[in-house]
Amino acid sequence: MREANLGLLYGVAAYLFWGVIPIYWKQLSHISALELLAHRVVWAVFAFGAAVMVRRRGDAVRAALRDRRVRWTLVLSAALLSINWLTFIYAINTNRLLHASLGYFINPLVSVVLGMVFLRERLRPLEWAAVAFAAAGVLQLGLQASAFPWISLVLAGSFGFYGLLRKTVRVDALPGSSIEVMLVAPACAIYLAVLAGRGDGQLGHTGLQMHLLLLASGTITMAPLVWFANAARRLTLATIGFLQYLAPTGQFLLAVFLWDEPFAGVQARSFACIWIGLAIFSIERVRQGVTFLPPNSVKSKAKPGRS
Repeated sequence: MREANLGLLYGVAAYLFWGVIPIYWKQLSHISALELLAHRVVWAVFAFGAAVMVRRRGDAVRAALRDRRVRWTLVLSAALLSINWLTFIYAINTNRLLHASLGYFINPLVSVVLGMVFLRERLRPLEWAAVAFAAAGVLQLGLQASAFPWISLVLAGSFGFYGLLRKTVRVDALPGSSIEVMLVAPACAIYLAVLAGRGDGQLGHTGLQMHLLLLASGTITMAPLVWFANAARRLTLATIGFLQYLAPTGQFLLAVFLWDEPFAGVQARSFACIWIGLAIFSIERVRQGVTFLPPNSVKSKAKPGRS
């Protein structure tokens, strides 16, 4: 139980951090999303490199890179993660954090559908109902809102497929994430160098505070991933699934109450459909015998760590 409590603290810290991180990116909203992505990746290489050395995981990184299947899977996952990060930053820069929140709310249900299609996982009737409610919410927003919610769908789809790839590839969280940023970093570094050469980039052309914020992007990327990895080792997948709603909830509250993004009419109805779907999904998972204790602390018919 002590390990479970520690895991819960790590999990809550990670998801709360992801829920309030838009405040950080908002301070940099005058910088283009692509340049911010490049800074995030480049400085994350140093942060992940330090974490790998401290945890002595260099051998795991090298072993993953030698495995051709793992290497190419991580190339694809790195591309999906880059798309996800770029879209999320763009949503904040253009005052559409509510769309990002919607995407992360429907992401668990997207993952369920991907598991059914690619991993032959079966859905129960109530889980189908949950997916239907979420689909109705997105469809309503797409048909009645002034703009199609492409940000929500790109975020949910990219992170859903990212999770699918990371579930099937044989590499731990820290080595895998380190390799992902390493794969994208060269292109990002070249882009920043070109910007600096043209005098268009922020490096060397802004104040000390902005430079410090940009340098911090690597740490704010790495830290919650490490916390999440620590939580995942100590908690059931079901507990992690429930905790993940903290992040889009925090983003939703920031969007509506801090930055006054519109939330009425079609937005409210769409979110209501998705929240009903999530409630049905969560209740059904509990009915399947999911527990909130660590896998080795209870006797269950299900395999440890699976919901």
